[in-house]
Amino acid sequence: MISTQLFIDGQWRDAANRQTRPILNPCDESVIAAAADGGLADTRAAIAAARAAFDHGPWRSSTQRQRSRLLLDIAQRVERESESLAALETLNTGKTLSESRTDMGDIAATFRYFAGLAATESGQVNSAPEHVISRSLHEPVGVCGLITPWNYPLLQAAWKIAPALGAGNCVVLKPSSLTPLSSWRFTQLLTELDLPPGVFNLVSGSSEVGAELAEHADVDLLSFTGGAQAGASIMRAASGNFKRIALELGGKNPNIVCADADLDAAVDYALNAAFFHAGQVCSAGSRLLLQDEIHDDFVKRLAERLPRIVVGPGQQPDTQMGPVQSAQQHDKILSLIAAGVKEGARLVYGGGRPEGERYSKGYWLQPTLLVDVHADMHIAKEEIFGPVITVERFRDEAKALRLANDTPYGLAAAVWTQDLARANRMSRALRFGTVWVNDYHPYFPEAPWGGFKSSGIGRELSRIGLDEYTELKHSYINLAPKPMGWFGA
Repeated sequence: MISTQLFIDGQWRDAANRQTRPILNPCDESVIAAAADGGLADTRAAIAAARAAFDHGPWRSSTQRQRSRLLLDIAQRVERESESLAALETLNTGKTLSESRTDMGDIAATFRYFAGLAATESGQVNSAPEHVISRSLHEPVGVCGLITPWNYPLLQAAWKIAPALGAGNCVVLKPSSLTPLSSWRFTQLLTELDLPPGVFNLVSGSSEVGAELAEHADVDLLSFTGGAQAGASIMRAASGNFKRIALELGGKNPNIVCADADLDAAVDYALNAAFFHAGQVCSAGSRLLLQDEIHDDFVKRLAERLPRIVVGPGQQPDTQMGPVQSAQQHDKILSLIAAGVKEGARLVYGGGRPEGERYSKGYWLQPTLLVDVHADMHIAKEEIFGPVITVERFRDEAKALRLANDTPYGLAAAVWTQDLARANRMSRALRFGTVWVNDYHPYFPEAPWGGFKSSGIGRELSRIGLDEYTELKHSYINLAPKPMGWFGA
């Protein structure tokens, strides 16, 4: 069984209270690890180490080339250990091995991208009189608290760590208490590098750790990915000292299929949009909006495909969908399905645990399809975060847009149409941070990621994602100062 520790000020250590937390395999509920359960004392020690490293250590004054080189070295180590990292991610999260391998490739690409930005970001020279040098400079924020979710533990960590270190900050990483293993292994890889003590710290533990990162005055920025309720708590806690915050809080994402769409492709992508990682994706296309003319045919095609989805352990090569991650998530999804049926939705397929002895333990769910769903139902409003598609109908483009935008969230949306003018109109009218046309789920490190409305504040990835971890300073140098002769002259 795996035993993990905290990493603070360049040293591995047990939690101050000596407590550990059992980490479960979602496939069978067996204990696979004992993770150090850090608390208040550990968090404060990590913050103090990061503060000292930033204020007095060499990292803050490191060159762009040095920081870029570090990120490239991290990318190389992730690539070298990609199989072992993917296996650990699958064991802890339940996602398929192919999904975890994709994550590792994306993680390496993220570090490489920000390595390139770190090497070239040099600020801007402003127009000024000839005796003045006016520059806009990007400088590191300071100490960054990074809180990551349980569904994409290492990928979401990479989205935060790469720009934070690339900008010259010091960090304290708090992984989800459910899925800390890949972050622990990643930290082991970092110890192979010439990174000054205190620049990177790892504290696994409960929400007490996250609350302290939000409240502590020596944390200059907090980046959080998770649920909206937890995000609201983070905002309240951080408001006392006006620290910078970046929040990615999930979504209720519409996948709109118009009558002129390529139905073969749209059906295939609708399944991927909803069931990738068992629907435990912040941008999952759980709300399927179908135009009246194609509704019945589309639902029939989905219903024919669902029984053929192979549900099983992620390590098995034929598995297409693994379990959900925890008992709490399993019960929440079942409760939302039941509420939907009670409110009048029709269950076409799924809705429970798959049959068979192999599914008697673990957090297994069938891929589920609900039709006759209306916008006022709970299942149409609340983020499900599980393998469930809800289907709503629309008559025309205007109705589709009203339905799609009728949500407090605004992370991602998709439109399926062969009409370029319609694609342009709808993508502009949809109030979401990412809008795909005739596709679902792709992202690039070069493109910003984040949402409108209750889906969060700020952006990750892209140059904007690097800027989130910097302060913008105007430097004004007068090369030929002369007496002004104003007061008392």
